[in-house]
Amino acid sequence: MQLHQLKRNTPNRKSKYIGRGGKRGKTSGRGTKGQLARSGRKLRPELRDIIKKLPKLRGYSFASFQKKYALIDLARIDKAFKDEEEVNLISLHKKGLVKKFKGTIPNVKILADGDLSKKITVKGVSVSDSARVKIEKAGGKISEESTKKQKTQPVKTQPVKTQPVKKQTKSKKK
Repeated sequence: MQLHQLKRNTPNRKSKYIGRGGKRGKTSGRGTKGQLARSGRKLRPELRDIIKKLPKLRGYSFASFQKKYALIDLARIDKAFKDEEEVNLISLHKKGLVKKFKGTIPNVKILADGDLSKKITVKGVSVSDSARVKIEKAGGKISEESTKKQKTQPVKTQPVKTQPVKKQTKSKKK
């Protein structure tokens, strides 16, 4: 008898039927019991926004879909800006009234706390109704682009024309 002729008595161990092909172990990345751990959980894309907001499906809240603003009072703008100067996101950042958040300047909303004695023009910034009255009373202007989002039209693309592919057949040798 030689080494290559030896046979073992014990059979190969089979792995447990867990997560079948998932490579993630016991629960295959689905967490523990619950609605999202059950079979057939495939979210349809058209319902994704609705599903995210439903409380039973957890993980998201309505607050995460709201626009978050950096709030600035008129009194601070009155101190920082000169007469007939333009107030926009970049100028607010340069004057130190707004700090960058995650590399970008956040959305800004001007509130009516304090008085305004200078004529200013506001562009690209949201303004509360009472602040709008105070700015216009001081002789300032608010551009309409600051309150309305401009809709961008999708670019129309032409379909790419392709040539039909000829099938090549192998000739049989006799």
